Amino acid sequence: MTETSLFDLASVVIVLAALFGYVNFRWVRLPHSIGLVVIALAASVVVIGLDAVVPGLGFRDAVAGTVEQLDFPDAVMKGLLSFLLFAGALHVDIDDLANRKWAIGSLATVGVLMSTALVGFAIHGVTGVLGIPIGLAWSLVFGALIAPTDPIAVLGILKTVAVPDSLRAKIAGESLFHDGVGVVVFTIRAAIAAGEGSLSAGGIAGLFISEAVGGAVLGLAAGYLAYRAMKSIDEHTLEVLITLALVMGTYSVALALHVSGPIAMVVAGLFVGNHGTRFAMSENTRDHVQKFWSMIDEILNSVLFLMIGFEVLALTLSVDLGLAAAAAIPVVIAARFVSVAVPITVLKLRQTFTPGAIPVLAWGGLRGGISVALALSLPAVAAKPAILAMTYGVVVFSIIVQGLTVKTVVEKTVR
Repeated sequence: MTETSLFDLASVVIVLAALFGYVNFRWVRLPHSIGLVVIALAASVVVIGLDAVVPGLGFRDAVAGTVEQLDFPDAVMKGLLSFLLFAGALHVDIDDLANRKWAIGSLATVGVLMSTALVGFAIHGVTGVLGIPIGLAWSLVFGALIAPTDPIAVLGILKTVAVPDSLRAKIAGESLFHDGVGVVVFTIRAAIAAGEGSLSAGGIAGLFISEAVGGAVLGLAAGYLAYRAMKSIDEHTLEVLITLALVMGTYSVALALHVSGPIAMVVAGLFVGNHGTRFAMSENTRDHVQKFWSMIDEILNSVLFLMIGFEVLALTLSVDLGLAAAAAIPVVIAARFVSVAVPITVLKLRQTFTPGAIPVLAWGGLRGGISVALALSLPAVAAKPAILAMTYGVVVFSIIVQGLTVKTVVEKTVR
């Protein structure tokens, strides 16, 4: 792709994000991220409808071709994700996370693995009943890609809902680390399903640890280097540039070293956002850094949710796949409740939790663009159309229905 075509694609996305954002703000009045998904989804349905009524126009093919050029998996996993995770972690209080480390750690590890297994086995049975069996190995791949909550979606919704600080820290911390752990689990499951070698239990554990721990060490080391550089100067423009270099450089190194880039970004963001802002930045620099990353967060969030709405054009549409997508929604929700309830119930024996923590954590665990990107990144196997349809169904339901009702759940369960 030439630079001009890349610029043109970026221009289209930004123009549509601004236009749809304006329409939502003036007339639709939904939360910004949800509004963009709804309007983009509606526009996609209009395109599909026009193509069905007047197929000779080739309108859907033209729009779908543009969407394909955007390369959603690469755009998210090798571009947007690094900036959004760092921006999200930058504003999280590390002391709040440390005080709730056992809850966050158990939800981000045991919770992910439990949800992966529950969803995988249930979907294997459900799709078999529907007559579109996708095999246990690929069912578990779906379980892995849909298990982690999306920190981008979750943190966006948290901005609009009044949640007690203790519960907010658990939701934010879990979603940030869920993502990194979930991507590692997905990578392992996808390799096993594709038959790329036979990994023993010890090999899987070793790969998991090397990816996760390697990402954390890289993020901490890079964050410390950036901190030392910023501490030695007082120039807000240069210090903003250092944080930008930290994100782009560290994520590129993580990809090259095959360690978890998402975990590296979270750790670097937490380090700079807490230790860095307290000891390495003047008040003027701190203000500029926080405003810069808040703006990056808002712009890229808009782009991501817009792209999610348009990705329906990449789906293979059929009645069977529609039924599979509809069936996957209650399966994923039920698995999420179990994978939250079990660790929390065990931890309740030793510590106190906010009343309503289980339903809020379960219902507030939104899925988003990361799950869609992982599904689209799968090889062209027979199971891919079903996995894509189920993933998209769960993500759209999660963002729109759960996103719009999580406030009600908080009000009715948190006392």
